Amino acid sequence: WGIKPSALIGHSIGEYVAATLADVFSLEDALKLVVLRGKLIQSLPTGAMLSVPRPVEEIQPLLNPALSIAAINAPALTVVSGSTVAIEDLEQTLSTRGITARRLHTSHAFHSAMMEPILAAFTDELRRVQLSAPTIPLISNVTGTWITSDEATDPRYWARHLRQPVRFADGVRELLAQDRVLLEVGPGHTLSSIARQIPDQSAAVMLSSLPHARDDTDDRAFVLGTLGKLWLAGASVDWTSFYAEEERRRVQLPTYPFERQRFWVDAQTPALQANPPLSEEGRVEDTPPPALHGRPALLNDYVAPRNEFEQSIGAIWQEVLGIEQIGVYDNFFELGGHSLLATQLVSRLREAIPIDLPLSRLLEAMTIAEQSEVIEELLIEKLEELPEAEAQRLMATMFRQQM
Repeated sequence: WGIKPSALIGHSIGEYVAATLADVFSLEDALKLVVLRGKLIQSLPTGAMLSVPRPVEEIQPLLNPALSIAAINAPALTVVSGSTVAIEDLEQTLSTRGITARRLHTSHAFHSAMMEPILAAFTDELRRVQLSAPTIPLISNVTGTWITSDEATDPRYWARHLRQPVRFADGVRELLAQDRVLLEVGPGHTLSSIARQIPDQSAAVMLSSLPHARDDTDDRAFVLGTLGKLWLAGASVDWTSFYAEEERRRVQLPTYPFERQRFWVDAQTPALQANPPLSEEGRVEDTPPPALHGRPALLNDYVAPRNEFEQSIGAIWQEVLGIEQIGVYDNFFELGGHSLLATQLVSRLREAIPIDLPLSRLLEAMTIAEQSEVIEELLIEKLEELPEAEAQRLMATMFRQQM
C-alpha cells in the first residue's frame, strides 16, 4: 500500500527485524541467528526479569553483582535482569519501600551478565554471516542513537547487543527529534504505550498496526483504520495498489423525491438588529429558540419514546438536529446528521449524564433506542461501583437540563 519507513527502531530482538528490513541481514541469515541465539540462551541457567516503575538512577544503587539493568524503557520504567533468587530479593527490597514491581514472563535473564558465557560462540557464528550497512536509518538499542555502518557490520556489536541494556527511551527521543509518525509493527500497543511515557513525546502520532490479543476488533478493520489514520497524518498511500484486487459492480439505488419543504434561513432585518425587542421594564427579551422542522420521510415508521430515559435522550437529539419529532428507531444520519453534529450530540449527552461516556460506543449507536441501551449499561456499571448514597445523588443529577 506504499507505506514505507523513513527510520526504524526495534526493542531487543526486535532490532533484528529492523536490521533485516534495513538490509543489514538477509532474511535467511536473520532467521538462523535468531534460532542460534535461542538455542544458546536455552543452554544457560534460568533467570528472571523485573519491570520497575522507577528511574534507572534510583534502581542502580539497589543492585548486587547478580543483577543487571536490562532495559531503560522510559524515564521512570526500568527493567532489571538476573538470577531468580536475586530478583526475588530485589522484589522484597522494593516492596519494603512501597514500590510495586512486575515480574516479566521470561525463562532467562536477558541482557544481563548471565548472557556472557555464550557471547564468544555467538560472535563466531556472526563472523560467518554477511553483514551490510543499513539502507534505512536504524536506531541502536546499545547506544540509544543512530547505528553506524561500522557497528552494524561488526559481529562484536551484535554480541554486545545480547548483553547490554536496551536503551529504548534514548532511541525514541532520538527518533522523534524530527517530526515523525510512529507505527508499531505487530499486534498490540506495548511499544507505543512505553513511548508515550517519554516527556514531550506524548503529542506525537503513535499507531498500532494490529489489535491487542484482548481486543475483539476484526484485524482487517483495524489495519484499515490505521491506514486511514496514517493518511490523515500525512503518510503517502499508494491507493492504486490498495484498490488493485477490488472488483467494481454497479448497484442500482432508488431515486429520492424532492421534499417540498423550505429550509432557507432568512436574514434579520437591519431594524430588528438595531432595535432588539424590549420588555416593559426595558430589558432585552430573550431571543426565542429556533423553530423545529418536521420529521423527514424515512423508510421506517415513527415510534415515540417509550420511557422517560428515551424522552430525555430524544430531547437532546431534537435540540442538536432541530427536528420536532424523532422516533427511537430513526437513524441519526438519515435525519440529516453528520460528523460535526454527532460530536455535538455526544458532548450534550456527556453534559446531561455525569458518567464517562466513551465516544466510540456512542457513535456506534446511531438511534435513540441503541444509545439508550448503551448509556443504561454504562450507568448500571457505574452505579454498582458506588455506595448507595452516591448512586442516588448521581441519578438525581441526570438529565437535569431536561427535567
